[in-house]
Amino acid sequence: MLKRSGIAALLALVLAVPAVAETRIGVVDLRQALFSSDAAKAFSETLQRDFSGDEAKVREVQEAARKLQERLEKDGPMMNEAERTKLGTEFQEKVQEFNFLKQRLDSTVAGRKQEFLEQARPDVDRAVKALLEEHNLDIILPSEAVVYVRPDLNLTEQLLEQLNR
Repeated sequence: MLKRSGIAALLALVLAVPAVAETRIGVVDLRQALFSSDAAKAFSETLQRDFSGDEAKVREVQEAARKLQERLEKDGPMMNEAERTKLGTEFQEKVQEFNFLKQRLDSTVAGRKQEFLEQARPDVDRAVKALLEEHNLDIILPSEAVVYVRPDLNLTEQLLEQLNR
């Protein structure tokens, strides 16, 4: 009985090998293609334009905190206790303001990037399906899941072209 099941398993394996050998596989770097696309470049320009004022404010507060710190280090030993405490408090307030503004900006930008990814998802799916049909493939794998791929199986450039259509 055990011998029969072993033979059956071996036979199944032998028959399955040609099917695997015929499977056509392509590989794409989804992230590279998406973030190199015309839509991503336009999105990046929009982000830059929309948040340039916020970024300037963050840099301004950071610079103010840096100047307060330098003044505290340079002039602190010559100041009386009250002046040093006041300057230290101002510095801490600027650091807290910087942290708040930076965190708010980062969170808002991350949210906008997530929205972009969600909006781009149907286009990416359409482009991947087009590649599958165009190249008569059975599977397209993300490059992160592959150790090595022959250059002719890497379809990232073709995916980028599809996304830019």
